[in-house]
Amino acid sequence: MAEPALIFAAKEYRDRVARLQAGMAARGVAALLLTMPADIFYATGFLTRFWESPARPWFVVVPQIRDPVAVIPSIGAELMGRTWLDDIRIWDAPDPRDDGISLLAEALAEIVPGQGRIGLPMGAETHLRMPLADFESLRARLAPRQFVDATSCLQRVREVKSEAEIAKIREICAIAGRAFDRVPQFASEGRPLAEVFGDFQVAALAEGADWLSYLAGGAGCDGYGDVISPAGAEPLQRGDVLMLDTGAVKDGYFCDFDRNFAIGPASDTARRAHAVLWQATEETLAALRPGLRACDVHALLCAGLERHGATLISGRLGHGLGLSLTEWPSFTPRDETPLRAGMVLTLEPGCVTRAGRIMVHEENIVLRTDGAELLSPRAPAELPEIGR
Repeated sequence: MAEPALIFAAKEYRDRVARLQAGMAARGVAALLLTMPADIFYATGFLTRFWESPARPWFVVVPQIRDPVAVIPSIGAELMGRTWLDDIRIWDAPDPRDDGISLLAEALAEIVPGQGRIGLPMGAETHLRMPLADFESLRARLAPRQFVDATSCLQRVREVKSEAEIAKIREICAIAGRAFDRVPQFASEGRPLAEVFGDFQVAALAEGADWLSYLAGGAGCDGYGDVISPAGAEPLQRGDVLMLDTGAVKDGYFCDFDRNFAIGPASDTARRAHAVLWQATEETLAALRPGLRACDVHALLCAGLERHGATLISGRLGHGLGLSLTEWPSFTPRDETPLRAGMVLTLEPGCVTRAGRIMVHEENIVLRTDGAELLSPRAPAELPEIGR
């Protein structure tokens, strides 16, 4: 009889936890304390939008030699009970006097020897999703046990995706691709940008997305001012370049790519910028191999843009992707993370088109032993024109 599980079969989660436990053993960590939504989902399959409420902390303890223990508010007991976990300990939350700290301390004291080490992600792209005062209380109760940084223990495991995870990301990329195909149906000269954003969200949901956690973009002559702005009421004008960048979600997994469109005939400036971005991406796709470092990919993208005469924008030019909209590594000059087969990544070159205007181009890929495999539907080589 199959074990209960959410999203994936229980074996998927057992394999993940086994990889975490191997890393814990190598670092002398007796237990790993997870508090972040993506980390808890990764180990358990517990998927909920209830994380939007900051009123309650949630904890999952991964021991080095047994199944994880969930220490959670009682409101989550039924949903966590549908995961593969058997040991679920609950309290009535929120409790301003003791919001699960006694229960968590008991669980950790039971698992971790008196001189043992408790791993907690403390590095870049992590946060402690519990009150700092409660953490200090927990640390005092568990002394002389030590809390140590276990960022790499978790990240080295999560950054290489299983085939089941890759399939989920491929699915949400296809969903977003179909939503982008609909853009010419609702984006036109005179249409307010905010309405275009709204229609795109409707299209993505209609195509099968569970939700859109992120949608940004812009529009302007020969490009746009930035790539993170919400939409305003200004109408699209003939000659604008419209960009939409989406982080749509399916079964907890993100896509993250954008598409550019010309409103009416594209200007020569916009057409050239799009062609350069597309070609630099194409050349980097062909060069990607395991063993390169994140900084090497940044250099490849920069070299491609410069070779074709573009003026580079500052900032990173891509990143990891999966249970979060952006994951490690970052394609910057200083990130020396080695790339491994199974990593899901974005390539996101950008260039300046003229003063105050930029264009960016983003694709999602999985790195295989012999190179890159596209997960997002490849953008057209020529800038699409709407209402020419």
